[in-house]
Amino acid sequence: MNGADFTCLIPAYNEAARIGGVLDAVLGHPLLAEVVVVDDGSTDGTADLVRGRGARVIRTPGNLGKTKALALGLRGVRTSHVVLIDADLIGLTPATVTALIAPVAEGRAVATVSLRGNAPRTWRMIGIDYISGERVFPVALVQGRDAELQALPRFGFEVFLNDLLIMGKSAVAIVHWPDVASPSKASKRGFWAGIWADAAMMGDIFRTVGMVACLRQIVAMRRLRVPA
Repeated sequence: MNGADFTCLIPAYNEAARIGGVLDAVLGHPLLAEVVVVDDGSTDGTADLVRGRGARVIRTPGNLGKTKALALGLRGVRTSHVVLIDADLIGLTPATVTALIAPVAEGRAVATVSLRGNAPRTWRMIGIDYISGERVFPVALVQGRDAELQALPRFGFEVFLNDLLIMGKSAVAIVHWPDVASPSKASKRGFWAGIWADAAMMGDIFRTVGMVACLRQIVAMRRLRVPA
């Protein structure tokens, strides 16, 4: 270990039906100093469920979107690193959380990014999911950038973070999670609502960095890869 310590930050919106499995994997994890759930205006009891399990909850004033929820959560982080985990993952275990943290904790990488078993086939073929929501990164990377985060679209955080890692020529480990899956938005919201939500997310990503820049990010991050 290199002296790094870790806070798990989980953005959540109406995930009461799914977040319990994620909490099972992270609460009490020996590498996590704290687990914080940022409840982004949920109306389904997510916050109450999380409090009942013993995790700290931060609530946003309404549904602000993932980026602003994360910005709010990051303000209160006191550890050197953040472990970012989505609230709806299926198959997450303490061992998979350890695998995501280990390359950073052992000083082999500056950051890690997950590659889930149900990631799009293209991402699995090229060996990187550049918009994965599961990452470990140093808090210093985003310190002093709150105004920039506030200006991002609802789903601009991951590609914004990619740019910071690329600018710093930071070593990134891609951690394969073959047994972890993220449910589709269609399965959670219904077919058409899910399609619309996916389109809106991709629109936010392209407004943040542009379609061509996304391709450049993929190339650059592949070059920055180190063994996990």
